[in-house]
Amino acid sequence: MGMRGCSGGLAALVILAETLLLSPPVRAGEVDILAWFDKAKAERGSGIARKTMPVSVRPAKPGEIVVTIIGGEKETESPPAEEGDMVVRNRCPETGNEEILVKRAKFAERYEGPLGDEEGWRVYRPRGIEMRFVMVAEEDGEMTFVAPWGEPMIARFGDAIVQDPANPKDTYRIAAAAFACTYEVLEDPVP
Repeated sequence: MGMRGCSGGLAALVILAETLLLSPPVRAGEVDILAWFDKAKAERGSGIARKTMPVSVRPAKPGEIVVTIIGGEKETESPPAEEGDMVVRNRCPETGNEEILVKRAKFAERYEGPLGDEEGWRVYRPRGIEMRFVMVAEEDGEMTFVAPWGEPMIARFGDAIVQDPANPKDTYRIAAAAFACTYEVLEDPVP
């Protein structure tokens, strides 16, 4: 086998390795959310949005698991918290002021403050990281995928799938009501 055959095989291995590293594992009945996002972006276009609504924050207790409930329905469950992780509560009565666990490094990138105190929580402001987004269309139906933290998420018509342009693995669902309440659309999706 010559060098040409070797480099072709090596290139295929590199592509396979990149795919495995970028995509979360896909289980039976689940959608590969990164492939879905790329396809939806190509067909319908993606927009740019950023989180702007201030949040309430408290330190997470090591080992704490945060279950995110939106409108009375479980959205996802966090892995156990580690030292320095934070519980972030959206200030969005329409969704039930859902809580999420944010890892220490991600919190420092995404929020600034504190700006004040309120009943055991501190107020922080999002740094306004610009995220790509694609809206789940009616023809997509309900889909299940693996969130970046390893838990299944369900997305439905009207929800936003957001992606950090600097880290495509950071792709997840924002429920329609939470997106409308906490995000500002900077650019509408353009095909």
